[in-house]
Amino acid sequence: MTEGTGVPTSRSRKVLTEISAVSWEHPADRAALQAVRAVPGFNEAVKKIMGFFGERGIRLIFQANAVRVGPKQFPKLHTLMTEVCTTMDWQEQPELYVTQTPIVNAGAFGVEHPFIVINSGAASLLDDDELRVLLGHELGHVMSGHALYRTVTILILTLGFQNLPFLAGIVLLPIKLALLEWYRKSELSSDRAGLLASQDPVASMRVFLKLAGGGNMAEMNLDAFMEQAREYEEMGGPVDAIYKILNMLGMTHPFHTLRAAELQNWIDDGFYERMLGGEYTHRGAEEKERPITADIGEAAKHYADEAKQTVSQMTEAAKRAASAFTDAFKGKK
Repeated sequence: MTEGTGVPTSRSRKVLTEISAVSWEHPADRAALQAVRAVPGFNEAVKKIMGFFGERGIRLIFQANAVRVGPKQFPKLHTLMTEVCTTMDWQEQPELYVTQTPIVNAGAFGVEHPFIVINSGAASLLDDDELRVLLGHELGHVMSGHALYRTVTILILTLGFQNLPFLAGIVLLPIKLALLEWYRKSELSSDRAGLLASQDPVASMRVFLKLAGGGNMAEMNLDAFMEQAREYEEMGGPVDAIYKILNMLGMTHPFHTLRAAELQNWIDDGFYERMLGGEYTHRGAEEKERPITADIGEAAKHYADEAKQTVSQMTEAAKRAASAFTDAFKGKK
């Protein structure tokens, strides 16, 4: 442990030998991805976008104004990236780039050989422990095979339909909405990967706090933020539920409070500790033999629970409205 912090050092972090991405993937991530693939025209759109830009073109788009991280450039980030890959037992360390922008973000892009781009705003805002969380999050996207579809999503959102004339004839709005839904759910998966890579729950939650409120920790309190996250998850009637859905439709990331609550629930349910204890799916034969029925069941339950909660709230609101109307009508007699 690092003296006085209780934060694991690189030597004390457990190497998750041959861990498979399916071990941490959120069931809604897998369900949403299957839904995207089923949207008419999606596969055709992906093929056309990849065919137009190609692997080299995509790399040039995202690397044009960036500095490649290595032993001589951003050596601290290089060391942290190496640590993260070691912890996750991932042999092909992705290329890492830093690009100049104050927006706090990072991303995993590419096709055959995914790479990671971290914005200078994130590199400046986060401390070493938090950067390890962020890099582990992005490595999670790489290990899950998210980079291709995330690249397609960013290209569609950044360039716009009007600048992609080769997609003429494809109805893109359903594809865009489906991709955004999956993109958000994939973030929940990689939040778990960031925790596993850092093995530091406090730093993981602190990342959400800083993403939400900036970097002045002297003015912020993590416990108060986690309470806010619990309140957001539990609060609201039917109108709040509708607003939550509408507010998310055009976003690529879930709200930071929601992400914090989701990750905390995953920890509280014991998944994190069990994985540190070696209870996870391994890459290779074990991963291939893993029954898909369990994933489908978990995903269906996740969406069913969300729908049930919303319907329940709407039903209760309708009952109250009907009762108020009846009382008002009786009062007029």
